[in-house]
Amino acid sequence: MKAKIFVLGAAAMLVLAAAPAGAQDRYGQRPPVMVSPDLSAPWVMQLRGNKQLRQRQPQPQVQHRRPQPQVRYSRQQVQYGQPGQLGVMAQPTLNQVRRTYRQRPPSPFQTAGIAAPAKREVQPQIDPMYLPQDVAYDGKEKAGTIIIDTTQNFLYLVKADGQARRYGVGTGKPGFEWAGTHKITQKREWPDWRPPAEMIARERAKGRVLPVHMEGGPANPLGARALYLGSTLYRIHGTNQPWTIGGAVSSGCIRMRNEDVVDLYEQVGIGTKVVVM
Repeated sequence: MKAKIFVLGAAAMLVLAAAPAGAQDRYGQRPPVMVSPDLSAPWVMQLRGNKQLRQRQPQPQVQHRRPQPQVRYSRQQVQYGQPGQLGVMAQPTLNQVRRTYRQRPPSPFQTAGIAAPAKREVQPQIDPMYLPQDVAYDGKEKAGTIIIDTTQNFLYLVKADGQARRYGVGTGKPGFEWAGTHKITQKREWPDWRPPAEMIARERAKGRVLPVHMEGGPANPLGARALYLGSTLYRIHGTNQPWTIGGAVSSGCIRMRNEDVVDLYEQVGIGTKVVVM
């Protein structure tokens, strides 16, 4: 019995003796402690109380490069090599580069106070055939007579030696045509205009308000001159719409360009015969 107790005690002593040696072997090779050589590392500055180390180090300046424009290429502009090789892009054309820079940089010049030129209203041009010209005449009317052809929109001033001076005119629109023979009873320069009551009512129904009276001038529909025919309301007169010459546009009057009616006005007098056909 004593022998067994001795053996157990000896075994326990061996275990206790071996335990420190095993612990020393287990922790004999410790992992190395890595200390950063950079003393300015943030964790070092937090461990030490040195104010000089806590100062923020200047950051290096980074130069930003200007982004290069991206040029898009179509499939036709890419040259491909042999199978397995990388395709080679063609050099961009001038138009492609221009499209890349669609947004122009601001101009150094001040343009706020410069207004764009106003658009000039372009009026239709008169057909050259309606400009004044001399033509042959073999009719029965004597020299000095005015003949108006409302079908062709021409006015003729008969001259001697089988000649006539022809002018383009505007005549009555459909429903306002007329024909007859009269004499010039009045001549007026830059006449005023008094539209008849029938015309005022007719235009009012269309939504256009005519004045009861308008003084003579460039804006007056009767133009620069007027030749009154008999006791009618019809006249040979100028116009503020020269581009209408050659058409059926009036309410029965014979309208001419201002320069043409002035020319006619100086060649005829009161009592001149006028034939409208």
